[in-house]
Amino acid sequence: MKQQPLAYRMRPSHISEIIGQEHLVGEGKIIHRMVQAERLASMILFGPPGTGKTSMAVAIAKSLNLPVKLLNAVVDKKKDMEIVVEEAKMTGQVVLILDEVHRLDKAKQDFLLPHLESNLITLIGCTTSNPYHAINPAIRSRCHLFELHSLSSQHVKIALQRATSDDVNGLGKSKIKITDDALDHFAQSANGDMRSALNGLELAVSSTPKNEDDEIIISLDTAEECMQKKSFSHDKDGDAHYDVLSAFQKSIRGSDVDAALHYLARLIEAGDLDSIARRMIVIAYEDIGLANPQAGPRAVAAVEAAERIGFPEARIPLSVAIVELCLSPKSNTAYKALDAALSDIRNGKTGDIPIHLKDSHYQGAKTLGRGVDYKYPHNYENGWVRQQYLPDSIKNKQYYYPKQTGKFEQAMKQVYEKIQTDKKNHK
Repeated sequence: MKQQPLAYRMRPSHISEIIGQEHLVGEGKIIHRMVQAERLASMILFGPPGTGKTSMAVAIAKSLNLPVKLLNAVVDKKKDMEIVVEEAKMTGQVVLILDEVHRLDKAKQDFLLPHLESNLITLIGCTTSNPYHAINPAIRSRCHLFELHSLSSQHVKIALQRATSDDVNGLGKSKIKITDDALDHFAQSANGDMRSALNGLELAVSSTPKNEDDEIIISLDTAEECMQKKSFSHDKDGDAHYDVLSAFQKSIRGSDVDAALHYLARLIEAGDLDSIARRMIVIAYEDIGLANPQAGPRAVAAVEAAERIGFPEARIPLSVAIVELCLSPKSNTAYKALDAALSDIRNGKTGDIPIHLKDSHYQGAKTLGRGVDYKYPHNYENGWVRQQYLPDSIKNKQYYYPKQTGKFEQAMKQVYEKIQTDKKNHK
């Protein structure tokens, strides 16, 4: 019989053996408390690949000595779920571990719901997708949602060392020696994916001949060959992609050049120039705004240059624009002012347009008083004259609150405050 993969064999059989995820299985944490109280509830475990979602699900069930059935929402059919329910009726309760739970179709979902309600089936769903985006509310509302975090390289090292020393499920029967730099490479190049690291280790061990002392020496070169270049940890359609985009914008807003370049590099590795371009232009107007009005046109120019020349050279104009956006003064006053005005409109705070501002370009308008007392600003010194523009009901309303960020907005602030002062002095 073909041996199961190392990553499968090394799955924990009790929550105390789980590596990482201390916020869930640590002493006094929620899943640890569930197991201690022997009160298991349906849940959805979500997080990046290789963080141990299915392994945790199996460990939870084994910790409570409950019967387990492992299915996949994509591959397995409704008939397979019917068999699980029949078994649950005989045994009293079954833990159904359902991989790819976000792919559960309506027929399977409708079948499972009443059995979740009666607690005949305890569902532990596993997914890399954000359940708030990808899972049907009917299932989601019946489950607790627990997020698993990416594992650190230190966590991965612990798993690798455990695998090489385990005589029963691991590789402990072989004399394996891993150099420190090889161990570091396995742990770091896996990017928090424990399965990837264990698969790489297993390949290294199985493909490396023993030396004269019957030892298997895993060097850095071997580790690099077996891990290869791991594909980037998010794709353009995954939830992680939106997390990177969010971190990208927030780093620029926070003027952290190094962080912004880091997230730009992630996006470039994902090959998504469209998202980079859109986010850069939005940032230039949303976060830089009036503090540096030329940032917008320059961001557009950088995007156009990047689109014209393509990767890998596209990274060059993008890097220039990102550094400028990061180190530009920041102001959100313009769009915040508009948002405040929109809020008033949507809440019914409008009022009638002052009669002197109404359209007077039609016959009979003057008879109605339309535009009669309008003062044309260009006929006055400095191109400004005092007159009311807002409706009576909100005539003293202020939406725009300028900041002193950047020379441009400082100059506008002076003009704005002069006008506001004049208004107040001649009410």
